[in-house]
Amino acid sequence: MSYKSLLVCVIVALGMQSCFDPSKPNYQYFPNMYEPVGYETYADTDAFANGIEAQIPVEGSVARGWEPYDYPDTNEGYEAAKAELNSPLLATEENLANGKELYGIYCAVCHGNKGDGQGILMTREKFLGVPSYADREITPGSIYHVLMYGKNAMGSHAGQVNAEERWQIAQHVMELRNKLVK
Repeated sequence: MSYKSLLVCVIVALGMQSCFDPSKPNYQYFPNMYEPVGYETYADTDAFANGIEAQIPVEGSVARGWEPYDYPDTNEGYEAAKAELNSPLLATEENLANGKELYGIYCAVCHGNKGDGQGILMTREKFLGVPSYADREITPGSIYHVLMYGKNAMGSHAGQVNAEERWQIAQHVMELRNKLVK
């Protein structure tokens, strides 16, 4: 191969290399993954012709899966729930077993496995003043209310346990309280 032909090959190779853009390869597998199509939110619909971008739910509507709870997060609401609210669940072995399991997950770290207020966080002095169930006048309704909203240093557990699970925990707490009071 002569010097001129080698020089021409080098110039052609450099010319082709200079046209290559490493940020945009020549071949893209699933190009929409790399270059997504942008859509205009709420565009071209009659539902939003009045100029607002998001619709407010109809007054009085209830979100799917949500059940209204009629007792407010006040001391009066607590006292009303304590006096009036009763569990819709029967005290079956299954409900008591589920309540015991949930209590072990969410409650025992502070209140103790026996409900005596001697949970691991209490004994390690992370939280002080956790009461024993024997020292309080509680009902299933008051337990449910406290699980729903929280009370004093205890926060709400409504995000962790649903309504049925709150009643199951309340059944187990009442069972612990009955053992402590005897």
